[in-house]
Amino acid sequence: MTQDEQHLDLLAVFHYVVGGLTALFSCFFLVHVAMGLAMVAGAFDKGPNPPPEFVGWILIVTGSVFVLTGWILAGLIIVAGRKLHRRRARTFCLVIAGIECLLWPFGTVLGVFTIIVLSRESVCNLFLGNPISETGC
Repeated sequence: MTQDEQHLDLLAVFHYVVGGLTALFSCFFLVHVAMGLAMVAGAFDKGPNPPPEFVGWILIVTGSVFVLTGWILAGLIIVAGRKLHRRRARTFCLVIAGIECLLWPFGTVLGVFTIIVLSRESVCNLFLGNPISETGC
């Protein structure tokens, strides 16, 4: 196994980890959804100044959007890790690595290292299926 193959396998494992962490941290917004559901159900109506019902709906909608967006992003990161392991879809992996750079701090580090590794000519040839060839990407 060459050094490039080891780097790709290691990046794949880190993509699985960052994808799992992204999914986990996205679940934080389920608290907002639960609070919104409680507001809509009338759990906070006992006080002298109850919150309006539309505030509950805003919490439900925005919380749901953030949860689903985080889970979709986590799924894409995990898929990118699988594609790195199989040496397929280099452009997809580069795009996901660019998006990962927005997920500070772990995603930023992983995204930058992924872009650096995928930019190597020898790694590019691995994705093309000809590890010894001198053809470019």
